[in-house]
Amino acid sequence: MTIEAGCKRGGVRANNLASVTSDPPGEDPGSQEMPSDWLVPRAPGPVRALVHLPGSKSMTNRALILAALSDRPTLITCPLVARDTMLMVNALRALGCRIEESPGAWHVEPAALGSSHPETQSHPEPHGHPQSRGVPPAGPGIDIDVGNAGTVLRFLPPVAALAGADVRFTGDPRVTQRPVRPLLAALRELGAAISADESASVPFVVHGRGAVAGGSVTLDASASSQFVSGLLLAAARFDSGAEIRHCGPPVPSAPHIEMTVRMLRAAGVPVTVNGAPAGVTGTAPAEHPGSASAGLPGTAPAEHPGTAPAGLTGTGAGRSVTYAWRVSPGPISPGRIDIEPDLSNAVPFLAAALATGGDVTVADWPADSLQPAVRIIELLRSMGADVRRTAEGLRVTGSGRISGIGADLSEVGELTPVLTALAALASSPSEFTGIGHLRTHESDRLAALAGEIGKLGGDVTETADGLRIRPAPLRAGGVNFDSHDDHRLVMAAAVLGLVTDGLRVHNAATVGKTFPEFGRAWARILAPAL
Repeated sequence: MTIEAGCKRGGVRANNLASVTSDPPGEDPGSQEMPSDWLVPRAPGPVRALVHLPGSKSMTNRALILAALSDRPTLITCPLVARDTMLMVNALRALGCRIEESPGAWHVEPAALGSSHPETQSHPEPHGHPQSRGVPPAGPGIDIDVGNAGTVLRFLPPVAALAGADVRFTGDPRVTQRPVRPLLAALRELGAAISADESASVPFVVHGRGAVAGGSVTLDASASSQFVSGLLLAAARFDSGAEIRHCGPPVPSAPHIEMTVRMLRAAGVPVTVNGAPAGVTGTAPAEHPGSASAGLPGTAPAEHPGTAPAGLTGTGAGRSVTYAWRVSPGPISPGRIDIEPDLSNAVPFLAAALATGGDVTVADWPADSLQPAVRIIELLRSMGADVRRTAEGLRVTGSGRISGIGADLSEVGELTPVLTALAALASSPSEFTGIGHLRTHESDRLAALAGEIGKLGGDVTETADGLRIRPAPLRAGGVNFDSHDDHRLVMAAAVLGLVTDGLRVHNAATVGKTFPEFGRAWARILAPAL
């Protein structure tokens, strides 16, 4: 059986050779069949499947921002259709963009945001046609719901500052606990007007005035790399561009900043990193062990390149690091952006091969990915997987034995829940470090993993910046695994349920945040062969 819905990504060809594809653009991601309380199917034997994944959330939401700020329409192919991306779509429409959804692609006509800069006013369409921009938003105000999406929370305020109206940000209860203060402080220093209470969290109002002065700013982005990415994505529309410096403990999820830089460069925006020319991505920061500081984000920029700014500190393991990115003012012109399959969403399927001694292939695995593909492969191999590239994609084969590991997951923190599930099934202990920032993600992921796996009889303890896992026999015993309204916890539970009878997940439907058809795809990989 084959069910097609536009882009051919987002499906599974499994033991029974069935295929299910991603939901068509325009379909409500909240209307999927994933039940609120989900009985996770146990694997009847080794899982063998070919998986076609939907598009990357991280790339899709970056592509939408670039398209909204472009000087011409943009075609986004194979976008992810899920709650987080539809929140971004709805927000950009409220800001004046026109977004036409068709099977497998979105056509985005930009809004007139930050168009006061002379370089953004005279770029014709290909073949001499005039550029098409949405009507600039104006009036008493615009409301934007960020849900519990970090990319929407942190990418949109710089865009809202370029609008012509007051933009009020609201969201789910949990998002009020997700950090955004350093971003708002940096935006103020760059010339934006923002009203927020002492907590500097949602709700807050960005008073759009049609332009942002830009300039230099220093912030501590150790809580989220999205602070930097949000500023970088809009900086070319600021009157003076922007020089953005991080000073503090190392930035988590640094590959996502590299993704931002590479997507900007592909859209014609020159970006320099640490003062280096194009081609230096900034993955190697200047380090300053033991730098002293007083510590407020968004204060004065560094006076000398490569040194820690006065008044700022890094406290992580006694060291401070400084990164700098520079974006000059000018046009943004991606034209077309092709979205890769979401490799974070690939990991639970690949983990199924390890957990059951099977083999799973992820189709269309990119040869030169904007996502941390190399690190994913390294981690799976270290846990005992045989990983090979084939004509169909990336194939992972498990031996039936999982090795415990010690690993710094700071670059790939979003993989922590599924890797913790694998570690709980391993033959030896594991310890994951560099992930203290996960306490302020969709849930407090460290506490949630320790608590929920503990309810099953597992042994997971929190450390200052990570988790320690000692394998132990797991039994569901009628205990509900609470998702904590976190899509990654649902995926972790799915892996545990492969070898644990009767595991039931409470509020599993929250997986629709990034993968609405996850439950259907998971059932397909476990279907018996015909």
